[in-house]
Amino acid sequence: MKIQNAFRLGLLGGLGVLVAIAIGGAIITLQTIITYIGAALFIALGIDPAVSWLEKHRFPRWAAILTVLVGILAVFAGLVFAVVPVIVDQVNNLISSLPGFITVINQYTWIADTQKNLPDWINLQELITNSGNWLKDNLATIGGGIFTVGLGIASGVAGLVIILILTLYFVASLSTMKRGLYRLVPASKRARFSDIAEQVTASVGRYVVGQATIALANGVFSLIFLSIMTNFGAKYPALFAFIAFLFALVPLVGTLSGSILITLSTLLLSGPGVALWVAIYYIVYMQVEAYIINPRVMTRAVKVPGAIVVIAALAGGALLGILGALIAIPVAASVLLIIDQVVVPRQNEL
Repeated sequence: MKIQNAFRLGLLGGLGVLVAIAIGGAIITLQTIITYIGAALFIALGIDPAVSWLEKHRFPRWAAILTVLVGILAVFAGLVFAVVPVIVDQVNNLISSLPGFITVINQYTWIADTQKNLPDWINLQELITNSGNWLKDNLATIGGGIFTVGLGIASGVAGLVIILILTLYFVASLSTMKRGLYRLVPASKRARFSDIAEQVTASVGRYVVGQATIALANGVFSLIFLSIMTNFGAKYPALFAFIAFLFALVPLVGTLSGSILITLSTLLLSGPGVALWVAIYYIVYMQVEAYIINPRVMTRAVKVPGAIVVIAALAGGALLGILGALIAIPVAASVLLIIDQVVVPRQNEL
């Protein structure tokens, strides 16, 4: 009898391990879809405060949702028809200028000055010339790589469309989803749970709006400054402003990473003089963002200590990439809220 029980226990344990492996494999297979769902739900929570604001101003729920969705679609359409063609045109110009790029570099006097500080066995001029020849000889291969990149961009655009559609559904049914979740909680704890859940979702929504506001400010100011700098030789202001906006969506390191990328690109395309001014601008802007814009916006959104912000962003980025970095801070704020309103009161009762 004992052997039979041990066999049953081992069999059930083995089946449990197999089921766990199967679930893990399914999650890995569906990770892209899960990422889409998580991103759409995150954005929907960010849109919900706008819907709630309209409801407070005597808009019916359906009218508030419709107004917000029409506004989102209008912004999306404006982005597609106004910004994207400019970016595509500037990217094409950038690609078409690559073959002659090495020739332009060869004309710079810094090559000879740099060569003086290098060992004799390093011939900088020869390296640059060989690089240019390789670039010209491998245009077909580079074109194939560009085609592959284009397919990746197309896949990314398709993902954005899927996220947009899911976001529309989530925004329209967010209240129903919340009520369904609350019904799963025991009736004696339902009111408390719903109150904390509403505070968490409101915190997430405020954070999304705040981070989007900071990113939009970065993109707009970058576009204005880089457009002015086109008079002094800067190139592709719309493309670089869009890059600044996208990078600024990532907390902590986004603005810094985007600034470095834009400055280095300007150095290669427009020379050290223009790049120096761009670098000075972003150094000044990062101080303004860190000490003026960010505190004013985020103080109203989430209240998280600075050390926890850094730890949460690093951990989220390591676990889930960009999506993890985006959601890490509101998740940390939610955890602190739960600790403050659930764990601490229980400890005080002991």
